[in-house]
Amino acid sequence: MIKLFKILFILKWVVFLLFSSTVSANEKIKIGLLVPMTGTNKEIGQSIIKAVSLAVKDIDNNLIEIYPKDTASRPNQTLKSAFELKQMGIKVIIGPVFYESLTYLDEMKDLTFLSLTNKTLDLPKNVISAGINSTSQFNTIKKFLEKNDVERTIFLTPIREYEFEIKKGMKESNIKTYKEYDYITDPTKLTKQIEEITKYKIRKQNLEDEITRIKNSNEPNKEKIIKRLEKRYTIGNLNFDAVVISDFDESLKSVTTSLLYTDVKPENKYFITLNQWFDESLLKETDVQPIYYPSINKENFDDFKIKYFNAFNEDPSHLSLLSYDLVGLIYYLSFRSDLNNLSKLFKKQNSFKGKIGIFDVKNNKINHRLNFYKVEDKELTKIF
Repeated sequence: MIKLFKILFILKWVVFLLFSSTVSANEKIKIGLLVPMTGTNKEIGQSIIKAVSLAVKDIDNNLIEIYPKDTASRPNQTLKSAFELKQMGIKVIIGPVFYESLTYLDEMKDLTFLSLTNKTLDLPKNVISAGINSTSQFNTIKKFLEKNDVERTIFLTPIREYEFEIKKGMKESNIKTYKEYDYITDPTKLTKQIEEITKYKIRKQNLEDEITRIKNSNEPNKEKIIKRLEKRYTIGNLNFDAVVISDFDESLKSVTTSLLYTDVKPENKYFITLNQWFDESLLKETDVQPIYYPSINKENFDDFKIKYFNAFNEDPSHLSLLSYDLVGLIYYLSFRSDLNNLSKLFKKQNSFKGKIGIFDVKNNKINHRLNFYKVEDKELTKIF
């Protein structure tokens, strides 16, 4: 473990000041920022700009210069703005925000982009995904399953645009899968699919057969046994111990509802899902609790929300927190090399602790070491 994380650096904004003397007084740390400043997503862009300014203020080093440019959430505009940043001598850029904006950035070969997307498939070689990707999430789920000696886990993956990102994360994490199922999210078809996965009709028939058998038997107290059986929905053991549902929002709730309908209960089987960003609506879904998921460090996020609100009188998004941390990451890496060679540092193994948690950097990839949470009895609890 010491060898693996020998470059681990614990980020403290105060500590940054101790290193500032190593940077030449004339050497500016120029960071480009590609965000939507116009169009339908301009509010997201403004929140990121505010978070980045907050990070610069907290680092408190006048060597850092931020240069925002508009993407308008369009690939052509993104490329144009990236070219303008290149002409200014900038080598590293935070952004773009959206995967669709990455299309032409491989033309900017001298630039390194730290995109806020969590997608990792088919990225240009000079783009590094800094979002909370599926590999990071499955690494955390894997840790939980191993801690609890869970042997048989089934994985339910929706047939959506991010389906292959999910499968890539499962593969890269080397998580142990018992069975994998893809499902159609259409509510009119979903329950039938869950019935087939959980062998609901067989278990329901088992119950009916058992009631019939008891009625026709000479068993003592058979009336009591029958009454007890009639309170049940099925008979028969499920051949799994945990279910991982790679879904979100109402679609996630549809899956958990279908599981309940087929007599799969969270008190008997682990219900696990992906990062829900502390969705408060899950606290109200008491029927599907406990339910577990990986996410960023909530205490740090709550502290950041207070800091951000005090500065701007509005609530931040999780993308704001991520962009705040990326300023710190670039600042930290600038002490290991000048920004002209920053792309090489992303190929080496580095670790960095920000507000979100620990960033693990290697082979032009960023993974996050996440926390793991449980929602139960309308409360959120950190497991690790």
